[in-house]
Amino acid sequence: MSGAPPSYCFVALPPRAKDGLVVFGKNSARPRDEVQEVVYFPAAEHEAESRVECTYISIDQVPRTHAIVISRPAWLWGAEMGANEHGVCIANEAITAREPAAETEALLGMDLVRLGLERGTTAKEALDIIVSLLDEHGQGGNYYEDAHSCHSFQSAYLLVDRDEAWVLETVGKYWAAERITEGVRCICNQLSLTTKMDEEHPELRTYAQSQGWWTGEDEFNFAQVFSPADDHLDCCAGKDSLEKQEESITVQTMINILRDKASGVCIDSESFLTTSSIVSVLPQNRSSPCIHYFTGTPDPSRSIFKPFIFVDDVKLVPKAQSPCFGDDDPAKKEPRFQEKPDRRHELYKAHEWARAVIESDQEQGRTLRKTMLELEKQGLEAMEEILSSPEPPDPAEVGDLFYDCVDTEMKFFK
Repeated sequence: MSGAPPSYCFVALPPRAKDGLVVFGKNSARPRDEVQEVVYFPAAEHEAESRVECTYISIDQVPRTHAIVISRPAWLWGAEMGANEHGVCIANEAITAREPAAETEALLGMDLVRLGLERGTTAKEALDIIVSLLDEHGQGGNYYEDAHSCHSFQSAYLLVDRDEAWVLETVGKYWAAERITEGVRCICNQLSLTTKMDEEHPELRTYAQSQGWWTGEDEFNFAQVFSPADDHLDCCAGKDSLEKQEESITVQTMINILRDKASGVCIDSESFLTTSSIVSVLPQNRSSPCIHYFTGTPDPSRSIFKPFIFVDDVKLVPKAQSPCFGDDDPAKKEPRFQEKPDRRHELYKAHEWARAVIESDQEQGRTLRKTMLELEKQGLEAMEEILSSPEPPDPAEVGDLFYDCVDTEMKFFK
């Protein structure tokens, strides 16, 4: 598992996305046996000079954090992907670069996803927060729950709101970013920014020159300068899947792309599996709510995308949350990861049975998959009605939306 896992993040903005919508999606490819949980954290006020314990280090807390919903590997603090109450979505990609990532424990790329969501009201504000924290604390530490070797990576991010998207790619504390206001974009586990950069670290080019990676005379191409010499791949699987869509891109289009194993977007290999997925729809019309669909289970081709909408009183979903081991968690004690506790939540356990039935490809499996897709379709249609309604949804009805969907799904698995 030395290479970065081949995850994909996507965004489609008008005119490629349908009806003034911004559509965001990500497949999280992680070690096969890793469990992801879907967790909601309400907005919170914090005392002056308080600290926040991230995965490996603690940093200064801010006076107020926004409400967030995230999908994360159950052993860490941060997030692979998620959204906040202001309609900001962020996902990250582990990438390899010319400069090896630090093994010294600092902030993980996944910590920075959560910190950006908790503190940013727009995609650009979240980007500014992430690069500021990167400069102050650095990035480093093990990306996997593995006692035998340290897998450390640099990070790339896709940050999206109702108006625009930003691609942010980082190498150590150095970074470059590109703003996207229309069309489609895909990022994966390689550097993708070339000569179009809208913002960059003030010492980025000086640093590249000091390392002998750039002469200062050629046009500065970020990916060429900072990619490993043997990195000849590109994100064509994801890029092609998105660009070949002839129709306007909808939530269903994005779900279909994330489910596509033939293209390589949905990972199911010896080492890696798509352990969780998200699709978000962000209407440019601010009177309509943003809707975020999470699987909370592995393999989107055998999972149900379930909707979540931010309201003041969201019902928590313990069935999609992993057991908490507190200070006894082997991820929190040093030396780390000396044991691997069972982190499966109730939804994950129920879904394991469903996956086995579907994989057997018998009549029962085909029937079950059809039922799951029908259940998902009902949810998508109900959300379409909410988006097309001139009235905002009733908070009392949508506060337990994700809870009810998880509950219904589990009943089908029993």
